[in-house]
Amino acid sequence: MRQYGQDFLGRRLVQEKIITEEQLKEAMHYREKDGGDRLSLGNVLVRLGFCKEEDIARAVARLAGVPFLSLKNYPINEAAMATVPAEIARRYKALPINFSEDGSLLVAMEQPLDIFVLDDLRVLTGYNIQAVVATGSELEAAINNYSQASVSVEGVAGDNFNPEEEPAEETLTASLDAEKPAVQLANIILSQAVNVKASDVHLEVYEKTLRVRFRIDGVLHDVMHPPRRMHGPLVSRFKIMANMNIAERRVPQDGRMSIRVEGRTVDVRVATLPASYGERVTLRLLERSDRAITLGELGVAPQILEKFKQLINLPYGFIPVTGPTGSGKSTTLYASLAAVDRVAKNVVTIEDPVEYRMEGINQIQINPKAGLTFASGLRSILRSDPDIIMVGEIRDRETAQIAIESALTGHLVFATLHTNDAAGAISRLTEMGVEPYLTVSSVVGILAQRLARKLCPQCKEEYFINREMAAKLEDFPLEPGEDKIRLFRPHKNGCICCNNTGYAGRIGIFELLLVTEGVQKLALEQRSAAEIKSLAIKEGMVTLRQDGLHKAKQGITSIEEVLRVVM
Repeated sequence: MRQYGQDFLGRRLVQEKIITEEQLKEAMHYREKDGGDRLSLGNVLVRLGFCKEEDIARAVARLAGVPFLSLKNYPINEAAMATVPAEIARRYKALPINFSEDGSLLVAMEQPLDIFVLDDLRVLTGYNIQAVVATGSELEAAINNYSQASVSVEGVAGDNFNPEEEPAEETLTASLDAEKPAVQLANIILSQAVNVKASDVHLEVYEKTLRVRFRIDGVLHDVMHPPRRMHGPLVSRFKIMANMNIAERRVPQDGRMSIRVEGRTVDVRVATLPASYGERVTLRLLERSDRAITLGELGVAPQILEKFKQLINLPYGFIPVTGPTGSGKSTTLYASLAAVDRVAKNVVTIEDPVEYRMEGINQIQINPKAGLTFASGLRSILRSDPDIIMVGEIRDRETAQIAIESALTGHLVFATLHTNDAAGAISRLTEMGVEPYLTVSSVVGILAQRLARKLCPQCKEEYFINREMAAKLEDFPLEPGEDKIRLFRPHKNGCICCNNTGYAGRIGIFELLLVTEGVQKLALEQRSAAEIKSLAIKEGMVTLRQDGLHKAKQGITSIEEVLRVVM
């Protein structure tokens, strides 16, 4: 058996008329330019929308002469899974799923001709290996589920332990024999949270129960109920890891730590809060990436993206990014900073806390106890010859005033602001005490955003509505003569790739308000946000609702999800 080349796979896909010759050339060019050897040809073809992941997997199976198997509803044999440790399955992207009739081990793989992996698995398990091909997303989801199922929480919740004896460790492992129960349980919680891409972990204690919940794609999920007696030791363990005071339980505390889970580095912010039955702990997980996310990857529509790029390349001006907590404002600001020239320009940020560390920019974390606030820090930044300034959050009049004055004196200033829509930012600044004439002179554009869950591409269901039904949805994008509209919704029971939720990942919904002469006039007259928004729509602004419904029509998300996140 031998490994086939990427060119050979591409030729086969063209022969089978899955893709065209032109699409293959474009994919090969994209791969050489942007991905190099890190991206497979199959991944590039799927990313460009030329074919589906299943098309690639079926073609690979035909090339290798082995069966293709969907893992969505396949009853995986736990005894077969247990023949290979979870970390090995993840490293090799190969998962034992069953035993064949002749006693061989059936292994789901992406690359069934990888003789090194096949030989290693044969030696490791003692079985002859029979490979089958599965899609990469299904395989990853199955391995993640295996990683979670491979450790028993109850099995580590013993009585004889002292959590203060264990030092904080950077690397999490599943070696249950070597670590004490509180340490083991903390590691399990963090490992599972990273594997399922949770953004937050909530540890909550009640009179008789202890509950752990993960926020995945913006929605909280109950994941485990450890014994109530584990609460104190578990809280102490997280405090030790985050260098917090384990003796103080009466006041809220904040801390942070960095962990490594299967080779991935994750920054964790830890916050404790005294509650009726004991301290509750909230962990915010931020995975470090070698590559900054781009504005296009956030889901900014092309017509909005083009205008926003013009704004962030202006020499000066004030650009607020608005939305509720957890709507991705900071991520958008970092993506904006990644798009500017960080070599020719001095970029300085002031944040609370510094969420992502970026090369080429100077990042400052506020420290009110030491007298370093947003306002005082911003004044100091202005004496450091900045070109671009990013303010983590505008909370008061003083910070708003300095940010606006900075924009008026030749600096490009980004900041986050809590308002429901873009037009509301102008009224909010006025309410903070900023004079309207200063606002209209400095603000060049306002970006408002929300985050909506994306439909699982593996199990989303197609359905159709007629023009009359679509017309009942305010702002639904209808084309002339369009009588039958195709939409998608989540599968009732989901699948293995989306943890049976029907959704996987999130995408941004945006509206960009450009401060035109008309908008300036209304702002100077202190008109309402509704009047400003109405004028902006007449001048061509795409609203949050319109952008969301357009993404629903594209099949990226569902109508129900858009209506959930946008009023």
